[in-house]
Amino acid sequence: MAEEAPAAAPAKAPAKSPKKKAVRSKTDGPSLPKLIVSAVAESKERKGISLAAIKKVLATKKVDVAKSNKRINTAVTKMVTKGVLTQTKGTGASGSFKLAKTEKMERKKCQNSRNKFDYMFSTALSHCKCVLI
Repeated sequence: MAEEAPAAAPAKAPAKSPKKKAVRSKTDGPSLPKLIVSAVAESKERKGISLAAIKKVLATKKVDVAKSNKRINTAVTKMVTKGVLTQTKGTGASGSFKLAKTEKMERKKCQNSRNKFDYMFSTALSHCKCVLI
């Protein structure tokens, strides 16, 4: 029987350098939700602005609408759930939107009378936060 030489170990591939991730620079300017709010605020429509009209306004502000279509839709629906926008027509990301009204907090002031003591005990304490001195 003939002796066979052991097979040479396969040559190892040269070590690969770790892949460098592409670093994307942040775009200058306001974020997408801020652009959407400004687009809705600029609208003169009483019943709100449609999603298609919002996308047209964003396109004039140099936003790539085709690339960021999903981001626009999710931003609009999140702003509706947060209460920044109200949806006048449709459901989800479709329909018309307008800015939500901000409620102004009104403080109820106590009457400045001579008898604060009588006033506090004659009315319910829950609506008045007077302090007796």
